[in-house]
Amino acid sequence: MDTHVGKFMDSVGSIFRGGDVLPWCDRDIIAGFEREIAEAANEEQKNDSLMRLSWALVHSRQPEDVNRGIGMLQVSLDRPSSPLQTREKLYLLAVGHYRTGDYTRSRQLLERCLEIQPDWRQALTLQRLVEEKTRRDGMIGMAIITGAFGLVGLVAGGIIAAASSTSSSSRKK
Repeated sequence: MDTHVGKFMDSVGSIFRGGDVLPWCDRDIIAGFEREIAEAANEEQKNDSLMRLSWALVHSRQPEDVNRGIGMLQVSLDRPSSPLQTREKLYLLAVGHYRTGDYTRSRQLLERCLEIQPDWRQALTLQRLVEEKTRRDGMIGMAIITGAFGLVGLVAGGIIAAASSTSSSSRKK
C-alpha cells in the first residue's frame, strides 16, 4: 500500500514542480486505492480513500476509468462538503473532462474552482492547458478546412481546365 501512495504522491508532485503535463496514473495505483476503500476502518477513511481513487481514475490513461472517476465525483459533489473539498472535486472533474476532450465543461468547472480560490496554481495551470489545447485544436481545424477548400478548388480548376480543353479541341475539328 505504501508503494501505491508513494507513486500517487510522485504523480501529484509533478504538477507542483511546474510541469505543463498532467500526471498519469496506472491501474496498479487504482487497484491499490480500491483495496484501501474495502479495508477502511471508518467512514472518514473510506471518504479519504474515495477521493484518492477519484483522483487516480481521472488521471488514468483508460477512458473507462476517467468516465468512472467523473461519475464518482459528480455524485460526491451533491453531498455537503467544505469549500476546500468542493474546490478539489470541481478540479478533479475538470481534469476528467479535459482528459475526455470536453474542454468547454473543463473550463466551466475551473472557473467555479477559481471562484473559491482565485490563486490556486493547479487550477490556473489546468486552465492554461485547456486554453492551449482549445487554441491548438482550433488551428488544426482551420488548417483542415483551408486544406479542404484548397483541394476542392484544385479539383474544380482541373475539371474546368479539362472541360475547356475538350470544348476547344472539338471546335477546331
